[in-house]
Amino acid sequence: MSPGDIPLLFRTSRRLPREELRGFLSELTRRIARGRTITCLIADDAEVRRLNRQFRGKNQATDVLSFPPANPDGLAGGLAGDIAISVDRARVQAAERGHSSADELCILMLHGALHLAGMDHESDSGEMARAERRWRKKLGLPDGLIERAHRKVKR
Repeated sequence: MSPGDIPLLFRTSRRLPREELRGFLSELTRRIARGRTITCLIADDAEVRRLNRQFRGKNQATDVLSFPPANPDGLAGGLAGDIAISVDRARVQAAERGHSSADELCILMLHGALHLAGMDHESDSGEMARAERRWRKKLGLPDGLIERAHRKVKR
């Protein structure tokens, strides 16, 4: 699948490096999802809040949501699932961490892709945190979401 064919949807007027982000999602599709399709939506807080409320019952914006295929046959059919990312949350988190919004969007895509690969940092014994750290280093990304959360708890 060429980067132009990657299902990365933008529902935002913010200027973003779209081709760079498509290329990154293509890399995640190839390496983490093992060729299965990941569809990614990059939208504003209001859109992600609506999705969070509709699918998780939480009436708040969040940075990234992951949706595995509703039908277990989806995995066999080449679907890894869907990711929704708030560009507004990404912008704020990037400013807090001192890196670009594009880097933050990639961190969020990585986090979502790992969830679609079956990992869950809320219920595992650190496997997802270790995987996120390894992939972040391989892909040249700054601190990941799980590392940040652990640092906040330790403070």
